Amino acid sequence: MSGIFDDVMGKLTDLAASSGLSGQIHSYLSQMLTPATISSLLDQAQQAGLTDKVRSWIGSGENLPISADELRSLLGNQQVQALVDHVGLPANTILPVLAHLLPAAVNAQTPQGEVPAKA
Repeated sequence: MSGIFDDVMGKLTDLAASSGLSGQIHSYLSQMLTPATISSLLDQAQQAGLTDKVRSWIGSGENLPISADELRSLLGNQQVQALVDHVGLPANTILPVLAHLLPAAVNAQTPQGEVPAKA
């Protein structure tokens, strides 16, 4: 099953890159992932029951995957709508790509395995 998932995600990532969606989401993530928003993401993860997943992205070791539905639960309607407004595509198109990119993006913003101090 994981081989099929990896193949689908690879094709989705290629499609996102060729359409510019991946670049738009990377741009959005780089603006969004400040120490304050990562802390907020942890708080939201606790409320959504996804703390282990988000903590895995911050700590060293394997980044646990998140589904589009879990991501919608984690972000909430207001943040999903802000992303839709920013990118200009429907949530059902954006969320699978974001679910694929977010763990690595959070990991990249927390290279020491912890949330950086707020400025």
